[in-house]
Amino acid sequence: MAKVAFLGLGAMGSPMAAFLISKGGHDVTVYNRTLTKAVEWTSRFGGRAAETAKAAAEGQDFVFACVGNDSDLRSVTIGAEGAFHSMKPDAVFVDHTTASAEVARQLYAEARSRNLHFVDAPVSGGRLGAEKGTLTIMCGGDAASYLRIQPVIASYARTSTLLGPSGSGQLTKMVNQICLVGLIEGLSEGFHFAKKSGLDLGKVIEAISKGSAQSWQMENHWKPMSEGKFNFGFAVEWMRKDLSICLDEARRNGASLPGTALIDNFFAEIERMGGKRWDTSSLLARLDR
Repeated sequence: MAKVAFLGLGAMGSPMAAFLISKGGHDVTVYNRTLTKAVEWTSRFGGRAAETAKAAAEGQDFVFACVGNDSDLRSVTIGAEGAFHSMKPDAVFVDHTTASAEVARQLYAEARSRNLHFVDAPVSGGRLGAEKGTLTIMCGGDAASYLRIQPVIASYARTSTLLGPSGSGQLTKMVNQICLVGLIEGLSEGFHFAKKSGLDLGKVIEAISKGSAQSWQMENHWKPMSEGKFNFGFAVEWMRKDLSICLDEARRNGASLPGTALIDNFFAEIERMGGKRWDTSSLLARLDR
């Protein structure tokens, strides 16, 4: 059992923190920007609620965070009431936020200057993966720090991999999102084409899902997509945030991402349709208008 703090109880963070208690058996203190949400969480799952990230992190072996963006992450680490101000020496901060590689490297250096450890560890698997405890975690940082966190994050992860030095986890998450949106756009165009051709989409999926076009996205999303149901999963506005990180990094490293940039524009169209909270599979809705 470890002493653990978890900062951020959103759609992903809440079930992840719960698994630290129910599966990991850890001693958990939680913090959320809205204190009432943290108090409600403890009434359901146990543990303690803290009023600030600084208070939550004090005396903990590990501090985990899953917040919104770079600014939120800086706030809960080096802000006035941030965790770095109270973490005990040699403690490890694990960031599950999808953020920039730049902020990961900055916070890694800041942590080392304070005799702390920092691992960037963005996740893949979405809300469903968080709720089932089957997330894939991509890590960047020191090998020794990664080995220390591995048995703890196993509470909610199906697999985790150390990709390299600080920032490598975030860069790998960018690769994940680039591949993912290309796949979803391909499925959307294929399903749109099938419907326009008068085909039975269920039979089409039965025919092609055992071949080279098969994917997790096809298997899990084709049914709600065919029914025009997009009120689930990973929101368009969240994906646009992630893609902005990818495109910013590409401008820095010289990578060419024409397809990703185009699909980001498609998501902007969906937002204008009122779908910023729709699942990313709503790329099909844009074609079926």
